[in-house]
Amino acid sequence: MEQFEEQLHQDLHQFLQSMKEVDERLPECPDVEDKWEEIAKAYIPDGIREFNDFPSASLGWMMYIGMAVAKFWDAEWEIYSKIDNLYAYMRDKRGYDAMDEYIREDVLLLQGVDYTVLEKVTGECASRVYNALMHQHIEPGTKEAFDAYVSCLHQLYLMGAAMQLNRMGYYMKKM
Repeated sequence: MEQFEEQLHQDLHQFLQSMKEVDERLPECPDVEDKWEEIAKAYIPDGIREFNDFPSASLGWMMYIGMAVAKFWDAEWEIYSKIDNLYAYMRDKRGYDAMDEYIREDVLLLQGVDYTVLEKVTGECASRVYNALMHQHIEPGTKEAFDAYVSCLHQLYLMGAAMQLNRMGYYMKKM
């Protein structure tokens, strides 16, 4: 599964770099990375429930969550880091189905072209990951399928955070 996750990482990184959404070297933000496990445990029941009918949403929402956590880290981490269930906090603002809109509008404060561009980039990333997952030919409902799904979510979360850090001016280029 490590090889699959590394392939996802490389593909998403290359794609996002070609779109000028991330630098060659991804930013490191241990506070955001440390929230992954807690967020994943809270998200997975909702994500799995939605996966069969809405795989792109099930995957893409995690990218938005990564962006939101990076934004929270930059804004008022001393407050947001203490919220018991950061995923539920975001989900419950408008519900699971509208979580993407809540994050784009109320957390990232996007509108117009920026709003639409982010929706398209995130949709493309979710589609790429879903396509890679389907090409693994893993039997649904198995531990291997669950682990592969979690690997997909993990990379989308990390890339979402990297994109948002980049958008906020945390560039990882040689000076």
